[in-house]
Amino acid sequence: MTATTKDYVTLHFIVWIWGFTAILGLLISIPSVEIVWYRTMLAFMALGVMLHFRRHNFQLGYKEVLKILGTGFIIAAHWILFFAAARVSTASVCLAGMATCSLWTSFVEPWVNKRKIKIFEVVLGLVVIVGLYIIFRFQFNHALGLLMAVVSAMLSALFSVINGQLTKKHGPYMITFYEMLGAFLGTSLFFPVYMTHFASDGQLHLVPTAMDWLYLSILALICTVYAFSVSVELMKRISAFVVNLTVNLEPVYGIILAVLIFGEKEKMEPGFYWGTLIILASVLVYPVINKRYKRKALEVDNLR
Repeated sequence: MTATTKDYVTLHFIVWIWGFTAILGLLISIPSVEIVWYRTMLAFMALGVMLHFRRHNFQLGYKEVLKILGTGFIIAAHWILFFAAARVSTASVCLAGMATCSLWTSFVEPWVNKRKIKIFEVVLGLVVIVGLYIIFRFQFNHALGLLMAVVSAMLSALFSVINGQLTKKHGPYMITFYEMLGAFLGTSLFFPVYMTHFASDGQLHLVPTAMDWLYLSILALICTVYAFSVSVELMKRISAFVVNLTVNLEPVYGIILAVLIFGEKEKMEPGFYWGTLIILASVLVYPVINKRYKRKALEVDNLR
């Protein structure tokens, strides 16, 4: 199926919602791992209730369920690193690191789907690296947060490509249900390691405040159940690379919101914004280059 203008508008709206997630991660008082635990628990429970009342069949086959649950483990690791990056640095640095997602996808998608690597996708990905270098050069004190965000972006690229394959077999809400269940189980299994090696006081903090519950509900229901499910559905018509390239706009929406909400804390050196601008330029350039690439490929086919 071919993507429509409505699909691309919807995708940008979803990206705008995701731009708010790093901010929610800072507004919620409990630690990052606990945030992911609550987010995934609330999401899979809400989806389970919805699918039950819609009389959906939850039986997908043993192997398929295991594959989707495994993808959920990857998503859990992605989100834990994402929120942790925002905590150890700033929301802006976290979002800038996530913009490397398109570079990772330019390698992961051809490998998983067994197609040739498009050179221009790799070049655009390298442009992202240049932008990151400029950011890193001027914001060295945020190196750990940036590194965590980049690894988070790699995991995001991986599960996005897997989702692109899953949508050919299953509905978006069923995929999201099992992925959120997998992410919840993965986070729960990580708790002992987390308490032993990473928690500052060796304990879990699973008692949210009243405001935390509000923010967690927004995070789970709007940023996850709605946004994640719609993004999975869009991948029936839009490639993982284009989705992740568009997600590079997440820093624009997120940084604007972060500066408005947190003020001075989110203000960076000019080099940070130049680097971010270079990263985001790849989003605008891709459609033009891709159109020319397809035109040349069609001309070659016609000559055969």
